[in-house]
Amino acid sequence: MTKQEKLGSGQRFKKLANKIARKGNVENPAAVAASIGRKKYGDDKMAKMSTAGKKRHERERQNERY
Repeated sequence: MTKQEKLGSGQRFKKLANKIARKGNVENPAAVAASIGRKKYGDDKMAKMSTAGKKRHERERQNERY
């Protein structure tokens, strides 16, 4: 069994979305990945992970500017 990325880092989501996109028959692979995540983790936990990822991304952008 391979070690997965930390939950909430966004890497699992990107990996799943890329895997779905490679199949080629989906118009919006990120939406399908979000749907799968909501089914697995529930709306509340997905919203918390999304918010945490957005905050982390904004902090990283701020650090790049200076």
